[in-house]
Amino acid sequence: MPDAVKTLRTDLAAPDRAEAQNSVPVWDRPLRAWHWALAFFVLVAWFTPTVYDRMHRIAGYTVIALLVFRLAWGFFGTRYSRFKRLMPRLRAMPSYLWELRHGKTGRYLGLNPAGAAMLVALLLALSVSAITGAMAVTVTFFGVWWVEDTHTYASDAVIVLVIVHVLGTILMSILQRENLPRAMITGRKRRHVGGK
Repeated sequence: MPDAVKTLRTDLAAPDRAEAQNSVPVWDRPLRAWHWALAFFVLVAWFTPTVYDRMHRIAGYTVIALLVFRLAWGFFGTRYSRFKRLMPRLRAMPSYLWELRHGKTGRYLGLNPAGAAMLVALLLALSVSAITGAMAVTVTFFGVWWVEDTHTYASDAVIVLVIVHVLGTILMSILQRENLPRAMITGRKRRHVGGK
């Protein structure tokens, strides 16, 4: 019986070993935890205003803390977390989108140029949304129309960007035949020659 269990364990572990040999680590644990925590708290914040104000504020302050962490991790994190990798990708975005129209996706271990642009857009929209949300509950800015309007529009922009991000991730997963959401869970992407 113990031999049968050992054989079963080996068979079950074989795909993991094969996957590890054909993939490389890209997204580190802190970045993956940040990504999924941010997704969770953004959704909590989106569904709780005016009905569950306390929960909405907690989610908003948590988003601010997560943004501060991401800012720091953009300078001190591992290779694919750093902001210095973004500028070349952002400059390449117009040609990348042009090539994408023709079905050419290129292969990137980290973010592709469209993903880099989405990261920047989301971080900016989230920052505006979270900061104006925090301002709106202070004595100085409570009830000030431009703070409330800016918070509303920025929050709406965040949700639109999240939807585009999810659809883009699904599209790229299909075009590249690689499960990108799974990569943000495992931290690994398929190995390929000439990874960028």
